[in-house]
Amino acid sequence: MGVDYYKILQVERGASDDDLKKAYRKLAMKWHPDKNPNNKKDAEAKFKQISEAYDVLSDPQKRAVYDQYGEEGLQGQVPPPGAGGFPGGGNGTSFRFNPRSADDIFSEFFGFSSPFGGMGDMGGRAGPSGFSRGGGGGMFGEDIFAQFRSAAGDGSGHMPPRKGAAIEKTLLCSLEDLYKGTTKKMKISRDVIDASGRPTTVEEILSIEIKPGWKKGTKITFPEKGNEQRGVIPADLVFIIDEKPHSVFKRDGNDLVATQKISLVEALTGYTAQLTTLDGRNLTIPVNSIISPSYEEVVKGEGMPIPKDPSKKGNLRIKFNIKFPSRLTSEQKSGIKRLLTSP
Repeated sequence: MGVDYYKILQVERGASDDDLKKAYRKLAMKWHPDKNPNNKKDAEAKFKQISEAYDVLSDPQKRAVYDQYGEEGLQGQVPPPGAGGFPGGGNGTSFRFNPRSADDIFSEFFGFSSPFGGMGDMGGRAGPSGFSRGGGGGMFGEDIFAQFRSAAGDGSGHMPPRKGAAIEKTLLCSLEDLYKGTTKKMKISRDVIDASGRPTTVEEILSIEIKPGWKKGTKITFPEKGNEQRGVIPADLVFIIDEKPHSVFKRDGNDLVATQKISLVEALTGYTAQLTTLDGRNLTIPVNSIISPSYEEVVKGEGMPIPKDPSKKGNLRIKFNIKFPSRLTSEQKSGIKRLLTSP
């Protein structure tokens, strides 16, 4: 078969995509020419070989041709006659493998570039990371590789690809939704990389489970649902709960607060509050105390569900807006004085 790409990457023939990535990451960092200044020529050759092996085996089409026809198949020297999508014959078109540069593969994999002397054409330009390529030492000195080893924590020089910043979206919920719990469906569009490596837009429906009692600011994370790009882990998509204003209730932690307008007569002689709960029940609450402007009637267990234990609820607190009369006749004043003056 000529060159054995599986042996070069030190993986089995049935290696998965993850196996290939781990093997390439480990070997590319070990044999990068900038990391081997005293053995640069051999390191460059090894680094190119590792990159070519990864380029072939990580591409399903190239890997299929290689598995069947070996290195010669990739060079178009052994076109399979008339079958398998690679027509043969003297004037047919055979599969051609156009290898990418080792620098490009390294850059796409790690999210930054590190050209080295004698290979690549970047000259003294800065790579995507903003580092400028120096003279013989390349962009990476030993201190950079030390940082990779430190990040890996195992001395292997393993550094994971960078991840996109989280995408945050506000999710408006009614107080009824947050009281009862519900499932919201959200349609999203995102770019994904297809089998041929090209970006394509797909639409997806996400189901967001709203639990009873969730508060404003609660975050629901869908890992890696951002756009896919080569060499970058997709960003997480984060929905942040917000509350729509309600016509009757205001929320205060796990409590619900309602304000009722009453007359001064009702404040002094008694009042019955009528309320419809967030789950549609009618409450009748007799208030027998004298209602002062600062008075609150507390109904235990009729507030919002407590998220950690939705069988328990906060309280319903009823406040009162007392409407005083704008004027009183002399007779009314005398009558009120007589009634309110202690004997």
